[in-house]
Amino acid sequence: MTGPVLPQPLAGMFFDLDGTLVDSAPDLHLALSMLCAEQGALVPDYNSVREVTSRGARAVMATAFASQGREFIDGLLPRFLDLYMHTGFVHTQAFPDIDALLDKLEARGIAWGVVTNKIGALTDPLLKRLGYAERAATVVSGDTLLQRKPDPAPVLHACAQARIEPAQCAFVGDDPRDVQAGRAAGVYTIAAGWGYLDGADPRAWNPDAVADTAKLLADWLA
Repeated sequence: MTGPVLPQPLAGMFFDLDGTLVDSAPDLHLALSMLCAEQGALVPDYNSVREVTSRGARAVMATAFASQGREFIDGLLPRFLDLYMHTGFVHTQAFPDIDALLDKLEARGIAWGVVTNKIGALTDPLLKRLGYAERAATVVSGDTLLQRKPDPAPVLHACAQARIEPAQCAFVGDDPRDVQAGRAAGVYTIAAGWGYLDGADPRAWNPDAVADTAKLLADWLA
């Protein structure tokens, strides 16, 4: 299928986690619901939580507690993360056609990995539950380095760990920080049109390409 011209040769493809590789919003909404029950607060509707999931835990919590202020949210953050951990990530699944995409990358000898702002204590067990931990060439979490996306350092670190030149890599994400980090790192940037997107049009972020589905991205590999 005709599509954008990806780097040639394409040696690596890295993915953001939440909203790109996996749909984690159901478990985050569950954890927030439990926290709201403890705090006697109204539970936000699922869609409002899903939309901001790629922006991280504080953004999810703000859907319920924005009126309380940042200090209040920061104080509750450890409890929220504890509740989220105890969901066991049982409702988190790969997005449609992601598994087929990863199989195709592996069949072509293209390394793949994860670059996320999610802390390692949450990233690692989630990837293990989904069977990705042993397959990924590299996993860079939000606390792997001092810098986080949109800083390019995590993307460059992933390239170094996978022993791939940035010019031979693509980075896929559903948040403008992913595109900013990838562009600054010198990799090919692909916006995941199937992701959460925070209500935005990913074309406005000026990525190198927008893939509306993971299947379309897999087709581009041909």
